[in-house]
Amino acid sequence: MEESKAKKNENEVLETNLSDRSMWLMKCPTLVAPCLQSPPLPDDPYRPVAKVTLYVDPLAPEEEEAKFVMELARSESGNMPKRFTLDMSQDFVPMAVFAEASEGKMSAEGKIKNKFDMRPHSENIESYGKLCRERTSKYMCRNRQIQVIDNANGMHMRPMPGMIIPTAAPEKKKVATKTSDMKRTRRDRREMEEVMFNLFERQSNWTLRQLIQETDQPEQFLKDLLRDLCIYNNKGSSQGTYELKPEYKKTPQE
Repeated sequence: MEESKAKKNENEVLETNLSDRSMWLMKCPTLVAPCLQSPPLPDDPYRPVAKVTLYVDPLAPEEEEAKFVMELARSESGNMPKRFTLDMSQDFVPMAVFAEASEGKMSAEGKIKNKFDMRPHSENIESYGKLCRERTSKYMCRNRQIQVIDNANGMHMRPMPGMIIPTAAPEKKKVATKTSDMKRTRRDRREMEEVMFNLFERQSNWTLRQLIQETDQPEQFLKDLLRDLCIYNNKGSSQGTYELKPEYKKTPQE
């Protein structure tokens, strides 16, 4: 009993030997995540999943930031671009990284020093946009299924012209009260990306209110999605609307 209690107290202690270690936080596209999480190759278990190159111009002004480029060692798809630009940002809320071992022991692995947003390299924008559209088309094709209804007696069938079906006395309709904070069911993010790509293929510019009416999604969820996929027009003829980022737009020859 004493031994199990001592082991429990030991697991509750937070290990902080690596708490001052500097770490990076990177936000990557959904298509790239499987490449970074793929298991090691049997013939080369020590091969890295990606290589990050830092480009520094010694003649550039001091305020100009260094450029980071990531090159994937391997990809899940043959059409997947391998070079990506990492946009570094130091303006974020301080964060730390924690880990939990299988036996339940917690440890502080380090603190976030830099935050990176991953985007396709300029030479791969068109191919990456094509890959996104291919994924959207794949998930939009739904297989139809035929279901056999047992003991069907025609109650759920549409009546033929001239048929009279007895119905119960109509109930009084309840007046639905509309509220501004009507709850909307949040859909899967990957499914919503596909819906957004199809909407912007139909129309190049949308306002936030129009997108809420078209998708019936929570406003904050749509704002987060638009921040990743679109550009907001502050001026010009399209002021107050969103349009897709260049890497997601469909090229004329496709």
